[in-house]
Amino acid sequence: MTSLEFRDRLARRSRRAKAPLTLRMLDPLEAYFRLLMRWNATINLTGLPLKHPTDETFDRLLVEPLAAARRISDSPGVWFDLGSGGGSPAIPLKIARPALKLTMVESKARKAAFLREAIRAIGMSEAEVLSDRFEDVAIAPGAVGVADLVTVRAVKTDPALFDTAGLLLKDGGRLLLFRSSHTASADPDGFVRIDTVRLTEEPATHLCTYRRVFHVEQTH
Repeated sequence: MTSLEFRDRLARRSRRAKAPLTLRMLDPLEAYFRLLMRWNATINLTGLPLKHPTDETFDRLLVEPLAAARRISDSPGVWFDLGSGGGSPAIPLKIARPALKLTMVESKARKAAFLREAIRAIGMSEAEVLSDRFEDVAIAPGAVGVADLVTVRAVKTDPALFDTAGLLLKDGGRLLLFRSSHTASADPDGFVRIDTVRLTEEPATHLCTYRRVFHVEQTH
């Protein structure tokens, strides 16, 4: 796949999802994709086809994070991505919103090594990788209550995840869950659901946004 073919397909899929894409973002997005393709030959970073990428490959790895950027302002803030794996959604979203200070948390050493190389190769500033369990990161000195934003994809959304995100987030901070399906459920303790929006159509993916609240007002 040539550079022109990559950029044309990315532009078409982004338009379909109404995802923001600018000329500034093309070089780092392509650099990330090609690095992912090279590393994936020896490390299982994604099960999606990369050598001959499908529309789903473009949507899941690149377009879905870009579509999520519509819900996030490009202003300074502390952001943790939990279970970062192969770098999506965190890296494309960081390319779209460079003002945020990103910490990617990935416990598997080889995946963490890839993430560090991606940061170096793309030249991303205000980005780092912690090779540790996110449950441990959340209780580390200086981490509790500092985050404006926490993002999660491909991590089980159980009470333990909400507890971890709740430790990291400051009051009013947001938790963004990338999901392949959406079902109504009660708000977990310490969180209020803001909304759920569709990011891509085929297959459908959703972004569920929660706000961290320490005190919930009671109505009588």
